[in-house]
Amino acid sequence: MRLKNVPGAREAIEKSPLVAKNPKELKGKWNVIKPGEPVRIEIGMGKGRFIMGLSRRDPDHMYIGMEKYSSVIYRGLQKLEEDPRENLILLCEDAENLEEFFAPGEVERIYLNFSDPWPKDRHAKRRLTSDRFLARYVKVLSEEGTVEFKTDNRDLFDFSLEMVEQEGWNLLACTRDLHADRIMNEGNIMTEYEEKFSAMGNPIYKLIASPPRKDA
Repeated sequence: MRLKNVPGAREAIEKSPLVAKNPKELKGKWNVIKPGEPVRIEIGMGKGRFIMGLSRRDPDHMYIGMEKYSSVIYRGLQKLEEDPRENLILLCEDAENLEEFFAPGEVERIYLNFSDPWPKDRHAKRRLTSDRFLARYVKVLSEEGTVEFKTDNRDLFDFSLEMVEQEGWNLLACTRDLHADRIMNEGNIMTEYEEKFSAMGNPIYKLIASPPRKDA
């Protein structure tokens, strides 16, 4: 459930140096850790536990937490202000405009965690694993780039597998019970939703896929 109307959220986001300003001007220049190297982004970062955990564990890579709802990213900003780090910046923008902010090949990895399932068929194109969004990812991912997707929603996961196959992506790994999969669960960082749904007994689904090779 999305947070709404958090007093002072927009003002705090606009003032904070931890949130990217004028992101279009940063296109091709996001990596301040290793200039010129691809970055890793989480689209729909929520309150930020996942991307903050990754950036803390892996200080040698540049991470970007992307979230379009100011009331949600504000919660992540509050956490990050308590433990800021050089290799993580937040971006309050809509993923529909991904190509405006990232140059071709600038992104090495895209994380999609417990994205809105948009269950009605007429809203299918809004799903972050729809053909429309997969096409956007292709345009910004590096040659060896991947998308990692986790959800507890079986219908959304099945839809995502269909889209991966339909669009000619390469399915590199897949599980329908992440926490019981020793290999795929190694090093897994749980999101807030993942912890909640797991505690309810829901299996967690995960896939890793790479786009079709551009020279294929």
